[in-house]
Amino acid sequence: MASADPGCRPIWEMSVTTLCRSFGWSLAVVACLAAGCALLRGPQAPTAEALHARQLMVPVAGVSPQQVPDDFRAPRGWGAGIHGAVDIVARRGTPVLSADAGRVLRLHRNRKGGLTIYATDETERFVYYYAHLNAYGHGIIQGTHLARGQVIGFVGTTGNADRREPHLHFQVMVRPRGGRWWKGEPIDPRPFFVSTGRAR
Repeated sequence: MASADPGCRPIWEMSVTTLCRSFGWSLAVVACLAAGCALLRGPQAPTAEALHARQLMVPVAGVSPQQVPDDFRAPRGWGAGIHGAVDIVARRGTPVLSADAGRVLRLHRNRKGGLTIYATDETERFVYYYAHLNAYGHGIIQGTHLARGQVIGFVGTTGNADRREPHLHFQVMVRPRGGRWWKGEPIDPRPFFVSTGRAR
């Protein structure tokens, strides 16, 4: 039996990416609002409570929660969706810190993010993505156990970042079931930062 046409799926069953591809960004926003899209309305209460309990530190040394820019919902070009992360500007080489205690899931280099780190918290409910790193911290490998505030890398411009503006691209995602932890639903981390970045 042939699979159903994706275009006939109800909007509440479609991902943000699918909505944007199907309707374009403007209509996707309307569709998301109608369907109660988590990306736009924020995390549900149990998820928010769990993330608040993680007591996130701003993952760049010397940056306070109030200094983190509000660019989570910034558009990313026609039909490309929204940023879904925050870009924390700092001098090249500024220490990048683990926002939470946990462990490294993967070190990866790609065209967009450059040098990146995927990590998870101790409960493995959330995934933290750090991108555009100039270099990794000493001893950081896959499986490394992390302490909050531990130096895991340094601010840079690898990948598609503007070479004139070093920054950390930081994303928090709800870890999905099924092992595809890089495909989780993004959450705006700004309301969950409770402390200024301080290296251990």
